[in-house]
Amino acid sequence: MIQSVDRAVRVLGVLQAERRLSLSEIAARLGLAPSTVHGIIKTLQAHGLVLQDRDSARYRLGPAVLKLGNVYLDTLELRSRALTWAAELARTTGCAVRTGVLLPGEVMIVHHEPRPDGSRQMPEVGIVIPAHASALGKAMLAWSPGLAPEPLRSMTRDTITDPADLAAHLEQVRGEALATEVEEAVIGECCVAAPIFDAGQDIAGAIGVVVPMTDWPAGPAVPGAVREAARAISRELGAPSWPPAR
Repeated sequence: MIQSVDRAVRVLGVLQAERRLSLSEIAARLGLAPSTVHGIIKTLQAHGLVLQDRDSARYRLGPAVLKLGNVYLDTLELRSRALTWAAELARTTGCAVRTGVLLPGEVMIVHHEPRPDGSRQMPEVGIVIPAHASALGKAMLAWSPGLAPEPLRSMTRDTITDPADLAAHLEQVRGEALATEVEEAVIGECCVAAPIFDAGQDIAGAIGVVVPMTDWPAGPAVPGAVREAARAISRELGAPSWPPAR
């Protein structure tokens, strides 16, 4: 690992989490000398990855980060394959649909299909959700348990925070190739999700529907529709079987 690159990535991660920070605050969070952090930030500024507010002198992420993110989305085969199936899943279930990829401890939404009822909805592409507290995350963690966060922080009173409980839950997910979430990340929100695999039978992502608590449990056709969408996308990515043999 190249230390300077690692430190630059950590600076970006701190700014992602905190939005705006002073030089001393960034240095304190990373446990580095302010002079070291200053050099890293100036380099990131030169490439548009970090900006400094004139009024407060605090630092924040720059527009080049969005540019990189857009390129990632445009070249992500999972997203391109999921577009049609996500739209169909939203139409058949009447629910919003999320497609996500697994990061260490988190799920990042790479595609969001709004509810087809015409209501006003916030776009969700780019948001991150704790993996252990989301159906999308659990659908992927079942085949990649090493990416679970430590410790398992509580988001609501229903979040799984005991590692043994999570391990038992993921074993059930592996058996059904289907994960559920009932107000574990956000109060009032439930989800059903299934894993997506690539040609190498590795986890490529997950797709799921968002069900309001007022409509939970989901209708009997929803789990099957979610599993079929995940199976179809996996097939298009070259997966020889779905789910893989255990």
